[in-house]
Amino acid sequence: MKIVQAPRASAILYNLLVNRNDARPWLMPANICPIVPITFMKARVPFEFVDISPETLHMDLDQAGALIGRRGYGGLLYAHTYGEESTPGEFFNFAKSIDPDLFIVDDRCLCMPGFEQSSVADVMLYSTGYAKVVELNSGGYAMMDDQIDYQPVQLDFDLASHEDLEKAYKSAVQNRTRFEYRDSAWLQTTSALPDWSSYKNQVEGETTSSLARRRALNEIYSSRLPEEIQLSSQYQTWRFNVRVMDKTAILKAIFENGLFASSHYASLAGIMSEGRAPVAETLADEVINLFNDDHFTMEMADRVCDVILKSLQG
Repeated sequence: MKIVQAPRASAILYNLLVNRNDARPWLMPANICPIVPITFMKARVPFEFVDISPETLHMDLDQAGALIGRRGYGGLLYAHTYGEESTPGEFFNFAKSIDPDLFIVDDRCLCMPGFEQSSVADVMLYSTGYAKVVELNSGGYAMMDDQIDYQPVQLDFDLASHEDLEKAYKSAVQNRTRFEYRDSAWLQTTSALPDWSSYKNQVEGETTSSLARRRALNEIYSSRLPEEIQLSSQYQTWRFNVRVMDKTAILKAIFENGLFASSHYASLAGIMSEGRAPVAETLADEVINLFNDDHFTMEMADRVCDVILKSLQG
């Protein structure tokens, strides 16, 4: 096993895609973070979206398996919805049995950082960037098999280009319009990186404090909000997630009360590709992500609960 670092996890993904020089398409879940397919666009590697399972909220493995059985793919990127930790090792082995050359990336960017190669995937990818479980505002790392050819690619980087890209994809997602990619210097692939040992120690220390804060805030949410709107506990580390039928009105009420919440992750089918992903669309239409990190206080969590409870009562 070897460990690689980069300014952000998407830089590692970009390097992997360019190093492989494989023009075959990849599969990824429709509810992935938009920067992932945009990284594929920059690397000029095609991709297809797979809907999610209504039971697991992760990539629909039956659908993915059927696709892999019908045609050749360069790789599969598996993501953990809302940081839920379970990994489908049996499916990874099954996919490899169909096509031993299939390259599998286990995208664990919303999970707790880990340092053991616990997946049969070729690569385990982590992030310590903005809004992650450990938020250092930069940094990504990956564990991968020793034989994988990995060489950092040096790209020009322009902060304004990155900001323009963010505005463009956020507008497309919000309005559900087709995103048109225009290449620019938005991706930072190289920078002065911290010493690995120091970085690892910092991540481990921050993990402890982050989880303590999340447990305290989650206790407020889980004790005050109706159990029937809460996702299962294994989905509640990254943020505390609830499913409601009147999401738009509740979000509006939260912001009108001087508070905030988020609305991740939209289905990108129809925005960054053709087609639809009905299960991912339904989840995105119903889920509100409540903050449980340093951006929120106990008092704010209580107030958010007040707003949600009032909204549910009509």
